[in-house]
Amino acid sequence: MKLLVHIALLITFLPAISYAQDHSEHNEHETKMAEGVEALSHDLRYLLSEEMKALEKGMMSIIPAIVSGKWHEIETTAGKMKASYILKQKLTKNQMKELHSKLPNAFIEKDQRFHYLSGMLEHAANKQKPELINFYFSEMTKSCMGCHSKFATHKFPDLSSNKKKDDHSH
Repeated sequence: MKLLVHIALLITFLPAISYAQDHSEHNEHETKMAEGVEALSHDLRYLLSEEMKALEKGMMSIIPAIVSGKWHEIETTAGKMKASYILKQKLTKNQMKELHSKLPNAFIEKDQRFHYLSGMLEHAANKQKPELINFYFSEMTKSCMGCHSKFATHKFPDLSSNKKKDDHSH
């Protein structure tokens, strides 16, 4: 009988134990990711911060351009965003080595994805395709949020996966 009670308790609490282990591993992974950016030298953090400010300014300028049909303005801004790619900037060999050694591959992949999407937005604007412009702008926004929720929760705590999510219903 005691054996059955122990088995029943094990079955009951196994998911909770498993969740605690997964959650702990997830937190360690998030910490390691955030440390990648925080581990960069002051100069590289500054460059990254400046790029992020420029990208934010570009994103914010696209909204009124979309609703005004200023396709050329969107094309120009998206082209600048595509070219601002930090890994393509004129960095010293040591800075490039530092970026690749301290930033997680996932960060670099997300950065590349954002700049790819910028290029697609540039192309859609060139072709004056509002539905594609809206699609790629939306994808860029999701890309920003995805990166910030993994690598910049210290700046965007509301995007933290640890924050309790509100119940959402329609």
